[in-house]
Amino acid sequence: MDLTAELARFNPDPALEKWLSETVQALADQAQKDAATIKLAHLKIAALTLELAHHRRMQFGAKTEALSSEQRDLFIETCNIDLAAIQAEVAQVMPPAPKAPRKTAGRQALPENLPRIEHRHEIDNCTCGQCGKDLIKIGEDISEQLDVEPARFFVHRHIRPQYACRACETVVAAAIPPAVIDGGLAAPGLHAWVVVQKYLDHLPLYRIEQISRRHGVPIARSTLAEWVGRIGVQLQPLADRLVELLRQRAVLHADETPVQQLDPGKGKTKRAYLWVYRSNDLDPGAAMVVFDYQASRSGSNVQAFLRGWQGHLMVDDYAGYKALFRTGVTELACLAHARRKFFELFAANGHPLAAEALQRIGALYAIEQAGKNMAPNEREQLRKQEAKPQCAAMHAWLIDHRKKVADNSSIAKAMDYSLKRWPAIARYAESGNLPIDNNPVENTIRPIAIGKKNWLFAGSERAGRRAAAIQSLLGTAKLNGLEPLAWL
Repeated sequence: MDLTAELARFNPDPALEKWLSETVQALADQAQKDAATIKLAHLKIAALTLELAHHRRMQFGAKTEALSSEQRDLFIETCNIDLAAIQAEVAQVMPPAPKAPRKTAGRQALPENLPRIEHRHEIDNCTCGQCGKDLIKIGEDISEQLDVEPARFFVHRHIRPQYACRACETVVAAAIPPAVIDGGLAAPGLHAWVVVQKYLDHLPLYRIEQISRRHGVPIARSTLAEWVGRIGVQLQPLADRLVELLRQRAVLHADETPVQQLDPGKGKTKRAYLWVYRSNDLDPGAAMVVFDYQASRSGSNVQAFLRGWQGHLMVDDYAGYKALFRTGVTELACLAHARRKFFELFAANGHPLAAEALQRIGALYAIEQAGKNMAPNEREQLRKQEAKPQCAAMHAWLIDHRKKVADNSSIAKAMDYSLKRWPAIARYAESGNLPIDNNPVENTIRPIAIGKKNWLFAGSERAGRRAAAIQSLLGTAKLNGLEPLAWL
């Protein structure tokens, strides 16, 4: 049957034709609406899948970026403790297995700067047990064990003999040694110990009070508080000088983290912020970090801290930094932040575009690793030859594939983040001393983020500023390989 010919001879009623036309149009409109609804549903499912995978990794992941290095270490630490306990329990009920020969290239040698206490173990008899003749010394077997002496309190007794002149009745004695707190009970070592315990190990004063009491030296919490307050004033000029030196650097990292501050008038806490500024590891000179405590996250805080400073600033995408880039400061964007967007998407559902983005970013980091120990001019040449072309290729790849993915999808958002900041992300490849990411300042701020779980909140704005100044000094000592307690 020729359907075309049959339809041509078909002469329907006008009313029927109108009804059929309206019905078909209504079905087409409904199909279009259903398609849009399905598209939104798919986008929502993708977003929820990504979020669910992220939370699952936060809860269960041990070998991914879901956990911080401290969390991973804690997880592995618990496994190692349990494994040692199981081995010890097995050894109690089973005969020990023959020990394998010990390798000479074993544990790391103990530091040479540690004091050594020698214990000589002589044999009971210097005659041979086989033939009875005298034994002669042919060498020594030396092994070392590491030990620790907990906080040991002791007393410095200052004796100042007094001398008198019989003729004029003048009394003379040596000058009183200078002290951080005149007439105070504590020596500098005890002051330094309290400060490090509080601001580096994040122990509240009541715990320091308990530690001292366990050692038979009760130190009132009010006394500890007085010491910390006075020491903070004494250390402030050093912290101010550190700020001056940091502002002389041409490249800086910046970040911020929220902290809680007590709000006595309302009987609760309010949010304040600890801003962090760090020197660039690729620049010559000592590493420096400065913490700046402020009552808000307003961009005016960073503008005030860096007023008059000109240089390259590595930051995240927080809007508070944007005003600086209109005053002559050059923006650097963090490639690790861009990578994180693609990593979360790939970890959630193995998205192929996210996998390719991670591969391209990994190639850029491989170039950085190759140039890690190079001089700045050599690193600049390496970056221009290898990193710059790869950055350009990735930018073109992002632009091309962004046109092919749906708006508001997870992959589109990841691409948009990178495309929006691409000039600032790729700027490092033009130089030999600009950083590729903001990881150095994030690593510096992480111990503060963990420590604030212990001290919970700052008691006042003054207390926050004092903590920031002291943490700047101790943090800078750590960055330069100095033992903070000995340095202070």
